[in-house]
Amino acid sequence: MGKSITTIESSLPKARKIRTAAYCRVSSDSADQLHSFVAQVRYYTRIIGDNEGMELVDIYADEGITGTKTKNRDVFCRLINDCKMGKIDRVLTKSVSRFARNTVDSIMYARLLKENGVSILFEKENIDTAYMSNELLLAISGAQAEEESVSISKNMIWSINRRMKNGTYLASHTPYGYKIENGEYVIDQAEAEVVRLIFKNYLAGIGKKKIADMLNLMNVPNREGTPWRISTVEYILGNERYIVAKYLCLLYFKPKICK
Repeated sequence: MGKSITTIESSLPKARKIRTAAYCRVSSDSADQLHSFVAQVRYYTRIIGDNEGMELVDIYADEGITGTKTKNRDVFCRLINDCKMGKIDRVLTKSVSRFARNTVDSIMYARLLKENGVSILFEKENIDTAYMSNELLLAISGAQAEEESVSISKNMIWSINRRMKNGTYLASHTPYGYKIENGEYVIDQAEAEVVRLIFKNYLAGIGKKKIADMLNLMNVPNREGTPWRISTVEYILGNERYIVAKYLCLLYFKPKICK
């Protein structure tokens, strides 16, 4: 009589894969936002996908948004909500500065996720919040990231002030009635006629609302592609860039002179 062999399956449950997500962010001052953004998404998709112990939940990515204010990052907020709902066990991110650029947010969200059983690995600093001893390092790195953000802001302000003083600064958005040609502000004649018309009618005693309504009836375009409003007319009338036009209109009341 032949012997039969009975296979007894292990009663131990199979180890559940770690549900892992990645958070990427390309800062607004990045020289090549699109390339960096795509590269980060591709990197984390490969890293998590190649790890047998991990299960990719999602790649959360905010593109071209500053990290100073967390409330401005919709995808980041979605990541936090998914962690709170128990969909994620672990989050991978490039660095503390990619996650948040102020100490308070870094520590607050790291603690919040840990309370919900979610750990964060900051690759650049090699900080893993699964180990509480690293929280001090997280605070230090968060402070460094915050200082970096402040330093960048100060450098930009200094650069703008310097260019203003030597006369080389050009704003990215020119006032209505002007345009940039060959690195200099020049009058946009089509828009200048509208500015003259606004001043002429206002000095003739016509109210701002009636001026706005008149421009809308004439289908006069503005920069934003929206209807003319009282606030738009007030901006032009009160803007110091048109102050010369205002006084010329008062003296001569001739539209062709009011540039």
